[in-house]
Amino acid sequence: MLDTIITGTEITVSAFFICTAVSLLLGLGAAALGMFRSKYSKSFVLTLAVLPAMVQIIIMMVNGNIGAGVAVAGAFGLIRFRSAPGSAKEIGLVFLATAIGLATGMGYVVIAAVFFAVIAAVWLGLTATRFGAGAEEERELKITIPENLDYDGLFDDLFMKYTRTSELERVKTTNMGTLYELSYKIVLRDTHETKAFLDELRTRNGNLNIVCGKPVTKEAL
Repeated sequence: MLDTIITGTEITVSAFFICTAVSLLLGLGAAALGMFRSKYSKSFVLTLAVLPAMVQIIIMMVNGNIGAGVAVAGAFGLIRFRSAPGSAKEIGLVFLATAIGLATGMGYVVIAAVFFAVIAAVWLGLTATRFGAGAEEERELKITIPENLDYDGLFDDLFMKYTRTSELERVKTTNMGTLYELSYKIVLRDTHETKAFLDELRTRNGNLNIVCGKPVTKEAL
């Protein structure tokens, strides 16, 4: 029959193209979310854009059969495959794309669109407000000192002057034990005074290495 994809099923040509169009449109939206204020690879966003349509056709082809459960498990298996090298944000986007594909594959295009709109609004809002990003003035500070200096309280007056909070997180020896590397977590009072802060530290540690930068976020699953 010309009005069906497979004889005996309820999948019409018009329904197929509508669901596919919605899947691709929402997939592009998910890809745009992945590109918003973050690093991304071209291959990842391209895959994210077409993933809902791929999941949708799998669900359509087995809809009503006993193999539906196997298909759903296989679709979500894509998430585990991508999760090994990916970040937590990427895993969330793959979940989103897969959920869209499951909804459109079962014909719930309106629910898929509403679901995407809600998730996108929350996602953009949290990203714009830097939710979970920590203080803008937070820094990791590493100071190298000679082994003959007692690091306990050595920089306390400078920390009181230039930082709101400071915490010694780690001490390790370097250069065959002739130097100590002190790792601090600090929150600066004023980022414009960073150079003055480092200059005073240099006079205190004998002009040895000092590294000051924003904390490195390690995403874990």
